[in-house]
Amino acid sequence: MAEFVMPKLGADMTAGTLVAWLKQPGDIVERGDIVAQVETDKGVIDVEIFASGVLEKLFVQPGEKVPVGTVLATVTASDTGSAAPTIPRASQGIAAATVATTTPAAVGPPAASAPSAAARPGTSSAARMRMSPSARRLARERGVDPTQLAGSGPAGAITREDILQAAPAQAAPRDTTIPPPSPAAVGPASGPSDQRARMRAVIAAAMSRSKREIPHYYLSNQVDLERAVTWLAEQNRQRAVTQRLLIGVLFLKAVALALREVPELNALWNGSAAEPISAIHVGAAIALRQGGLVAPALHHTDQQSLDDLMRKFRDLVARARAGALRSSELSDPTITVTSLGEQGVDAVYGIIYPPQVALVGFGKVVERPWVVGGQVEVRHVVETTLSADHRVTDGHRGATFLAALERILQEPEKL
Repeated sequence: MAEFVMPKLGADMTAGTLVAWLKQPGDIVERGDIVAQVETDKGVIDVEIFASGVLEKLFVQPGEKVPVGTVLATVTASDTGSAAPTIPRASQGIAAATVATTTPAAVGPPAASAPSAAARPGTSSAARMRMSPSARRLARERGVDPTQLAGSGPAGAITREDILQAAPAQAAPRDTTIPPPSPAAVGPASGPSDQRARMRAVIAAAMSRSKREIPHYYLSNQVDLERAVTWLAEQNRQRAVTQRLLIGVLFLKAVALALREVPELNALWNGSAAEPISAIHVGAAIALRQGGLVAPALHHTDQQSLDDLMRKFRDLVARARAGALRSSELSDPTITVTSLGEQGVDAVYGIIYPPQVALVGFGKVVERPWVVGGQVEVRHVVETTLSADHRVTDGHRGATFLAALERILQEPEKL
């Protein structure tokens, strides 16, 4: 028997609200399946499970807000799997839908199995459902079943407009598998301004903690990007518009490769020491339309081709803005990259997001006079910055990282 608990989806997350179960008792689940949706101050997150077996019993109802680590459900290991599942990313210090083994006595007698997924109409559409928190609240208020709607937003997300159009024509069927939450459990409806205020509070808490606890040091370096810009233009001339690469993807891949040379920066602080992480999951800072930002992970960034990274980055941006991120994408980043070049910023000196130990920034790519072989030429240049934790590295290693980053960006054909 294993426990599926409320995951910790950020350094300052202490509790989350269960929005919906996408699986029910008796359903067979595979490791990595999305089984629930949890609302945090940064939106609604798809939560994965990290044990295969049969979903045995649900302990929390939709609408309930519970602390991180609260047992949400139990899973009985399948006959082909072990009763003690492996916990991925345990060394990273942030639980992503943490799974812990328990004894049958601790869990109690198994609950009666609910009807199978095939017998419950709407289960498959619910699993694909993407909605913003405000659209979910509106659906509750208007009595609209969102699983019956086709979303018109990014990546098929259901918008408030979709709910408003469906409201007059649809009554709200009830799912009797789990009783609906009481109004007291759900809390009063709140609009986008309330959500922005909550997100700003979360960001303020995380950044205040970072500046208070982490002894930052900052380094910067100007990088000649002429070869990279020329190479990128040649590549994009051969591609359809939808398949063209952005300079930001070269930045992401270059950071990941530079981390191979300075692995101390690819680590997480566990409270007393830095814990090196072997996998490189670069978190890409994404600004949200309603305000605030998130930095979900591009998994195994160093192992991805530029085309794969471009496709995954576009998908990540669309899902982040539609409120459809997965729990592992929020819990896995080992370093964050932020780029404000599109906003006309020359350089950005970011604040490290705990428990990470470094953040890399990129400014805008500009044309500047540059000395090459004793001659002054006009070159494309970008300013790169590093914010690093002085408890983990010193300026010498930080400078080594920026030098590696510069060298890699000047060899774009090797990315």
